[in-house]
Amino acid sequence: MYLTWRAVLLSALGVPIAATGGSAGAALIWAGITAVLVLSDVLGAPSPRLLASRREPPASVRLSDTTQTVLLVHNMGTRRVRGIVRDAWQPSAGAGPNRHAFDLPPGEARRLTTTLTPTRRGDREAGAVTLRVRGPLGLAGRQLSVDLPATLRVLPEFASRRHLPSRLARLRELDGRSAVQIRGAGSEFDSLREYVMGDDVRSIDWRATARRSEVVVRTWRPERDRQVLIVIDTARSAAGRIGDTPRLDAWIESTLLLAALASKAGDRVHVIAFDRGVRARISGVSGAALMPAIADRLAPVEPRLVEPDWTAAAGMVRETLSQRALVVLLTDVGAGAVESGMLRALAPAARDHQLLVASVEDPEVREIIQGRGGVTEAYAAAAATRADLERAAVADRLRRRGAEVVSAGPEALPPAVADAYLALKAAGRL
Repeated sequence: MYLTWRAVLLSALGVPIAATGGSAGAALIWAGITAVLVLSDVLGAPSPRLLASRREPPASVRLSDTTQTVLLVHNMGTRRVRGIVRDAWQPSAGAGPNRHAFDLPPGEARRLTTTLTPTRRGDREAGAVTLRVRGPLGLAGRQLSVDLPATLRVLPEFASRRHLPSRLARLRELDGRSAVQIRGAGSEFDSLREYVMGDDVRSIDWRATARRSEVVVRTWRPERDRQVLIVIDTARSAAGRIGDTPRLDAWIESTLLLAALASKAGDRVHVIAFDRGVRARISGVSGAALMPAIADRLAPVEPRLVEPDWTAAAGMVRETLSQRALVVLLTDVGAGAVESGMLRALAPAARDHQLLVASVEDPEVREIIQGRGGVTEAYAAAAATRADLERAAVADRLRRRGAEVVSAGPEALPPAVADAYLALKAAGRL
């Protein structure tokens, strides 16, 4: 059972009555009257078990977008039912007003809508549905909580998609739709055109020039149907927060932007999220189904506080790729990379494939390095400087092994990775 504000008000009216009567007996009589009225109201209320309820949640929603979930309440009894229902969700589901009043004649149903604006990526679970049925006097009623399991999958925000149009325009230039010359091993011949000042003399086609009255050069376009393998580290380094954003979210954003760009370029995209084992794998999907598949399978992935198994990661690269490809590794390049054996394990991948390592920078580290306000700030600056030097040393060792290294803040990393991909494609290194 539950009490309404009317029952509280009725009980409060006994205070002046007891004060006027000047005896405890008057107060007890009033309390007894109130109790009888409340009990009779509870007994007169319809049973909430006669209400059938069903949730109709949406399958998914993108982070920061708004959606609606519907709760269907059906009166299966023979009496009119009035009351309130509470549609509970996890706090991170961002439920708006979730208490809905209802007035149901016998045999009728109502669809009650709750607005959801999620604040976190992943699977958001629904709580119990609480039904409160009011008695005839409105003093009290019956209450029942019903478990109606429901899950809303919150997809990554993909805020970096605003960078996609500009990168696609550059991709069209590389693809020969604009008059741009590209020279490099592994590129496909596109056409011949007249030599202009600034062209690479190595691109001159001397046989075609001999047949014409002007100097002509070959133009190249990047090869299509190449393979791009994106490997996301979901171990403890992914749990580090930069501002309010975990590193993993920045890596997922980079994955989405690069996958969209590479797919438009005609390349085959594979994605693996791993730590001690495979957490998510997207392979063999292309066309319009690729981006929804990546978003859906990466949405519930959360960092785990374990060390990554880099030997297993190198094995996954060998298992997935049968020819030279672009391997994009999204991980942290701090001193822990050396201790965990990342450099040693990935040496074969750097030799057999084009390796691109992308890491998230923390802007606060730069601010700490510049701090010299006192003894505490000086020690903090020294520690931050050492960490920065260690990251630079690891990046340098990766570059000496032939890998490209990209490091930027959480918002700047996705376009930086996309730019590195376009640069490698323009140079014919894929």
